[in-house]
Amino acid sequence: MLAYLNSVQTPHLSIPNSAYVHIPFCRRRCYYCDFPVSIVGDLLRGDTSGTISQYTEKLCQEIAVTPRVSQSLKTVFFGGGTPSLLSVSQLTQILEALDQRFGICKDAEISIEMDPGTFDLNQLQGYCAAGVNRISLGVQAFQPELLQVCGRSHTVEDIWAAVEIIGKVGVRFSLDLISGLPHQTLEQWQASIAAAVAIAPMHISIYDLTIEPVTAFGRYYQPGVQPLPTDDTTVQMYIQARLALITAGYEHYEISNYALPGHQCRHNRVYWENLPYYGFGMGATSYVQGQRFTRPRKTKEYYQWVQELIAAGGVLDCPQTPVQEVLLETLMLGLRLSEGVSLSTLAQLFGEETLKQIWACLQPYNRTGWVEVVGEVATDVVPTNGQLRLSDPQGFLFSNVVLAELFNCLGE
Repeated sequence: MLAYLNSVQTPHLSIPNSAYVHIPFCRRRCYYCDFPVSIVGDLLRGDTSGTISQYTEKLCQEIAVTPRVSQSLKTVFFGGGTPSLLSVSQLTQILEALDQRFGICKDAEISIEMDPGTFDLNQLQGYCAAGVNRISLGVQAFQPELLQVCGRSHTVEDIWAAVEIIGKVGVRFSLDLISGLPHQTLEQWQASIAAAVAIAPMHISIYDLTIEPVTAFGRYYQPGVQPLPTDDTTVQMYIQARLALITAGYEHYEISNYALPGHQCRHNRVYWENLPYYGFGMGATSYVQGQRFTRPRKTKEYYQWVQELIAAGGVLDCPQTPVQEVLLETLMLGLRLSEGVSLSTLAQLFGEETLKQIWACLQPYNRTGWVEVVGEVATDVVPTNGQLRLSDPQGFLFSNVVLAELFNCLGE
């Protein structure tokens, strides 16, 4: 059994000060998406059916009954789905529920995912007045044919209109792109990266397409097989994006994320550092006091679960996350960061014998240059200080290979 310090010293049992809020509504499901969503068609403003209003009420009921074991919230993230389908009053209602139950720090990072074509100037001004101070804009591509092949509901014109609206409000924003799309060429990718750099958001996320079995893409395509780009092409896309963004002044601080200095996503770092957080809403996962729990992914089941939670006084009956799982999560998530994970912290939390196991597993990849230790104090057996990290870009490109080996070596 792996060595483990008592609960007061373990990061996953520390006090949560972040909250994720899932808003499942979308105009239609993108062909690559396997998130829990609820399709509402071309509903842009108003909620004549009451669908979103009803969900907002249930969400606030869940928040209200959840035991408060936190400091005031330092980050709040609205994800989806398409959270920008919320009205200003609905967003305000949710933020007020969070503030009433947990408190929200004055300098909290409050982020919301928004799709082009789903908001106007008045709506964004209302969001910001309610407390939103960071936007994650789901662009994905700047070519109409690629937006169409993905099943996106917005146009290229919608993208530029959204960027103009955000510029008028002056709120910080991140821009998302996807590489490895069906029929996507290197020339198209270069054009999308150039457009993103020209827009100059504070943060850019570059996601390589993952084919999930339960999606439309999972039915139509196989990785590496036409019309998907080859593995060599997707590697070139990664390297091109990295070079262009670093040249433009962005820091490559996580495998898929780049930020101008001082503008890393504080909320997402909570995940990558395997720290605790609240989760609210359909399909959302929470990680509180060592218990990781995922809510039902369908609307009816989620509503029933909220009623049961209220009846139980907000008490969730779920097991503690096993120590091996905490270790693997800490490595899997932490190695996504450019700084990696602290060897001394790993030794403190999981024991020096575990550190020896990790190093024995990773030595072959250290020799290939995919894994490195920086800032270490030399020892005869295993490095116990400094940062264990994946090299950039080679280690990041082969991260799945390295992590699979870690799971093989350290899993039960």
